[in-house]
Amino acid sequence: MRLPTLDRTDARLLGWTLLAKVAVLAIGILGMLAATGSFGDLLAPWHRWDAPHYTDVAVWGYVANDPGTLTYPGYSQVYPGDLDLYIVFFPLYPWLVGAVTAVLGQPILAAFIVTTAASLVVAPVTYRLIAADLGHRVGLWGAGFLLVFPTAYFLHIGYTEALFLALSFGALWLARTERWWAAATLGALAGMARVNGLVLIPTLAIEAWLQWRKTRRVGPAQVVAIGAAGVGFLVYLGVNVAVYGDPFAFREIQHDHWYKELDWPWVGIAGMVESIGRRDPDDAFMLGWMELAFTALGLVATVAGAFRFRPTWTAWMAGNWLLIVGTGFVMSVPRYSLVLFGIMAWAALAADRWRAVGWVLAAASLTAMAYFAWRFATGLWAF
Repeated sequence: MRLPTLDRTDARLLGWTLLAKVAVLAIGILGMLAATGSFGDLLAPWHRWDAPHYTDVAVWGYVANDPGTLTYPGYSQVYPGDLDLYIVFFPLYPWLVGAVTAVLGQPILAAFIVTTAASLVVAPVTYRLIAADLGHRVGLWGAGFLLVFPTAYFLHIGYTEALFLALSFGALWLARTERWWAAATLGALAGMARVNGLVLIPTLAIEAWLQWRKTRRVGPAQVVAIGAAGVGFLVYLGVNVAVYGDPFAFREIQHDHWYKELDWPWVGIAGMVESIGRRDPDDAFMLGWMELAFTALGLVATVAGAFRFRPTWTAWMAGNWLLIVGTGFVMSVPRYSLVLFGIMAWAALAADRWRAVGWVLAAASLTAMAYFAWRFATGLWAF
């Protein structure tokens, strides 16, 4: 298989990615200055909420009992005693961070390096995925909209978003361009990175069916690629067995500590509506209105896309949307919506037809991203 080469479009997208990364880091510096009166560590504003969970696993691995006294030179637990709860976080990202930490000895920096490497792939592969069906200009707009999506700052900090998008979007594009063995490899890795990787199974099955209708051939690579994400998920279940002796140990922890279990979408949506009535205006805005707004945005993009986009896209969008909201306690929908690239494709189609509308959408999205990134950097909840 001939590897794709970088062209002028890739160079432009990499430049946009680096520009966004610098802007996010600058917001972090200013946020820390506003919160503490000093600049401090460049990466410190971003090492909060879920980020320390990944670095803890990277340093000490998964454990069944955390004594709360674990030590590592130059690094300490943000939440001592909680490491035994982190089995709910899939292993690929913390394993990669752990590998870099073994070389550098700095877990937070290692997480930033892994995220940065993945983030440089995200925009080019998003462009290729969208352009394969909608053309160069729409693909370019779509990748640009992803980089300024209101929660796109997660592509630059110690979270799994950049890695998962690079792997899953890459698998979708490789399958679309009939490079099924490569798609299988990325699919298996995606299944080790996030539970959303399982959505690749029906998605790639539909892609294989679309190609079969033209060629009337199904090869072993397609069969392997369809099941590859399941293999990655089996690795995660194996980690559960190794740590707790139970492949489904994560379910009880997910339920008891994070209050999550599979449920009908309307149950979680009802919880968002209930949050709108909270006395705290900030909670009402962030846990109510914003969660509900992005839930609606994803649903509209998915349903409308079923009449406009490739069936593969609809399977990916619908599967992820249902996974995001199909829980009794819905949180972080704006962040999880980064996987719903159909949202960006719709914005790109509008921008391609009406240039002024595109720039207005981009400016509004960028403003929202700056606001949410500022909140996160200053210690406020931001998905």
